[in-house]
Amino acid sequence: MNLLNLNEHSKQGKRLLEIIRILRHYRVGDWFKAIPVLELPDMMRSPESREMRDRPLAERLRLALTEMGTTFIKLGQILSTRDDLVGPDIAGELRKLQADTPADQPEVVQRTIKDELGAAPESLFSVFELEAFSSASIGQVHRAVLKDGQEVVVKVQHDGIQEKVRVDLDILMTLAKLLQEYVPETRAYQPVATANDFRRTLLRELDFTSERRSMEQFSRNFKDDSTVHIPAVYGDYCSRRVLTMGMLQGISGTKPDEIQSSGVPLDDFARAAAKVFLNMIFRDGFYHADPHPGNFMLLENGVLGLLDCGMVGRIDEPTRELFEDLLILLLQKDSEEFADLLLRAGSAPEDVDRIAFRTDVSDLLIEYGTQELDELDLGAALEQITSIVRRHHILMPSSVSLLLKTLVMLEGTSRMLNPNFSMAELLEPFKGQLIRQRMDPQRYLRGLQRAARDIDRLARKGPRNLADILERLQSGRLKIKHEHERLDVIVDRIIVGIIVASLFLGSSILLSQRFPPLIFGISVIGALGYLWAVVVMGKLLWSQMKRSQQ
Repeated sequence: MNLLNLNEHSKQGKRLLEIIRILRHYRVGDWFKAIPVLELPDMMRSPESREMRDRPLAERLRLALTEMGTTFIKLGQILSTRDDLVGPDIAGELRKLQADTPADQPEVVQRTIKDELGAAPESLFSVFELEAFSSASIGQVHRAVLKDGQEVVVKVQHDGIQEKVRVDLDILMTLAKLLQEYVPETRAYQPVATANDFRRTLLRELDFTSERRSMEQFSRNFKDDSTVHIPAVYGDYCSRRVLTMGMLQGISGTKPDEIQSSGVPLDDFARAAAKVFLNMIFRDGFYHADPHPGNFMLLENGVLGLLDCGMVGRIDEPTRELFEDLLILLLQKDSEEFADLLLRAGSAPEDVDRIAFRTDVSDLLIEYGTQELDELDLGAALEQITSIVRRHHILMPSSVSLLLKTLVMLEGTSRMLNPNFSMAELLEPFKGQLIRQRMDPQRYLRGLQRAARDIDRLARKGPRNLADILERLQSGRLKIKHEHERLDVIVDRIIVGIIVASLFLGSSILLSQRFPPLIFGISVIGALGYLWAVVVMGKLLWSQMKRSQQ
């Protein structure tokens, strides 16, 4: 999408102007003033935004994202997991984001279900409540009863939401590219990469089949665990925009008093929920990434019910090995290797101060490294690691950031239920599991297989590539691309130096030849040439001194 070609009467143009108006009103559009399109600097000035001036930036950003709607609310919710990207203050404020989206009208819901499932809801269900009992940013939820008497809930996507989101995503991607091109201070935050990652996440969430597959995977992973229950999914009543699942009857995790009154100790409930998530992370490598209390439910006989599987995380082999290494280095108090591992795992700027980074990491390990694992304040340690990483402008992979934030959220949620809860204590059994996994011969065998494949690929392709290089070199077709930063400054200095030397040389000739007019036998033009050469040389030396001090 080219912003310069957008017509203000087009759908995209109207939406862009609306976004700009909201950014202007909440005074969060300063970065966009540097973009030379649509006369943004003038559009950002608004008397009506003065009332927002005294509010914190984090609050203004949350209000702006809320007003901009579904796409930007989801963006804020995802950024709330990236303390390393936006900082703890903004991330904490963005966790308050909630969508207050009105439900679609009954006739719209009927049309959506008929389009998706091929029949009207009254034909598919023995009972279907057309009035939604809950409505979020992407969909709304209805109670229903199947023909066999099974009570279910039906999640129906809002009408037209996909088109709105796609328009917003196109605008967001274009703005991210413009920010990265015209606003150098945003490049450390990798706006294009972040926007691409968000685009993939949101488009996946718009497809309810992805959530359905996640629920089915969780059910398989916990099929032998009677202490946890994942709602059943009814595939015959599901599509990309409709998701039908079993109804859970119980007490929400947002009502700790009712849980306590039911006879189940809050500590038991908190530990059961945390254990389920730790099993997902360390045992399965596939986890629910939104562990807030509203997604827990206490069912009969103390069984834990799990809701809303739209946001999930996956742990691949490199991420798993990274966490194993971090845990081992933490226990060994090896701050240098710990710091180097974080640098290798993340994307560090070229000018990162490695000595200062290692010092900060060493201070962290001094504070936490002397503690046993069962005494470790895991949430505080992870928060400080994230703070150090962000302070040095190191961007961690989104999968790593999501896992860190999930663990922090999980401990925070558990402590809301029980202030004396200790996540580190629950990690004790997993410490042995990680060590066993690390010593597993199968792991070394997989590593040897990967190495063998790499060696085989090098053996097959290496000689061919080397021969190609030698052939290009022999024929004179080998090109080596070399970029020199600030080459324009160097060239300018060379040119100025040549000019100064020419002025000195020319003035010397004029003086020696006593070129008229003369004053006291001295050539006036020659003297002026000398004087001008001295001024230019002085300016060059002064600019060089200023640059060396920066």
